[in-house]
Amino acid sequence: MKNLIFTVTTDLTYDQRMIRICSSLAVNGYNITLVGRRMKSSIAITSMPFRQKRIGCLFQEGILMYLEYNLRLLFFLLFQKVDCICAIDLDTILACYFGSLLKKVTRVYDAHELFCEMKEIVNRPFVYGTWKKIEKFAVPKFKHGYTVNEAIADEFNKMYQVNYKVIRNITVMEHLYIPVKTQKFILYQGSVNEGRSFETLIPAMKYINCPLIICGDGNFMTQARQLVRECMLEEKIIFTGKLEPHLLKEYTYSAFIGTTIFENNGLNNYHSLANRFFDYLHAAVPQLCVGYPAYKEINNMYEVAVLTEDLSPESLAYHCNRLLSDESLYVRLQQNCIKAREILNWQSEERRLIDFYNEILN
Repeated sequence: MKNLIFTVTTDLTYDQRMIRICSSLAVNGYNITLVGRRMKSSIAITSMPFRQKRIGCLFQEGILMYLEYNLRLLFFLLFQKVDCICAIDLDTILACYFGSLLKKVTRVYDAHELFCEMKEIVNRPFVYGTWKKIEKFAVPKFKHGYTVNEAIADEFNKMYQVNYKVIRNITVMEHLYIPVKTQKFILYQGSVNEGRSFETLIPAMKYINCPLIICGDGNFMTQARQLVRECMLEEKIIFTGKLEPHLLKEYTYSAFIGTTIFENNGLNNYHSLANRFFDYLHAAVPQLCVGYPAYKEINNMYEVAVLTEDLSPESLAYHCNRLLSDESLYVRLQQNCIKAREILNWQSEERRLIDFYNEILN
């Protein structure tokens, strides 16, 4: 049985993407270890069909945290029995590169996004320059890899002449239950980070006659709460913080409208394919979504969302109010979600993942 180690800087409890990937590989004959970070807020690890390891750090954020974590991760990797080490985004790529080099094992790069093009990085010259140097050094040395859509795969090929596979991050199809939605609310789920359009979504709620629930945490949380206070929307906008996957799912299925919106401030956002887009689709929840290429391509085929590239408060309010009031539109999108989930699901997508690892390891 081949031993694979996947490495992230996240708290394992909330990383649904990695839980999905590791579970699929574990039940298909691989011995999997998922390594993440132990934080002050970490709760007990939930039992999974794969091994989980948390590494604690003295530093909790910033460059010192990344440096410390990669050093501790490298030390951990050197003492493991492993056939393949997989870096998830740039956060852990240095430890994985040197670990795989010293252990003489296969290495894989799982690029969930164009890391250097995120707003919180691209707008900070020193931070951007540091990560870009790491990317230029490491990514060409990972000849095996995959990402979430063709556009990002093409960008990596242009920049570093690597041919990465496409394995989309699609939701596992489960039994669909649509609750009676007597209390309508709009849902944002995911990281509360810069570039996610909270500066316009929150003011838009002044003109929408239902609450907004924000499930998640991130580097824009303080500013988001302050904006809610400035707009005097404390009774209309609810922050839940991070939720365990089973609790988050309850909010997703109960929502009346989902939101997948963020600024077009770089290639990462423009070419993104967010997890929550598929989470809403699988819960049969029509959504307001940005009209960027990957979403437009899917929506042209299935029509599960209202698309917009105008993220002004007025535009967001208009589209949300339309979904709240236009019953025929809402029902059509909801029925399209139910049909689309039969095709767009992890059960179909995971075959590509299994084939990828079977090919490079067997």
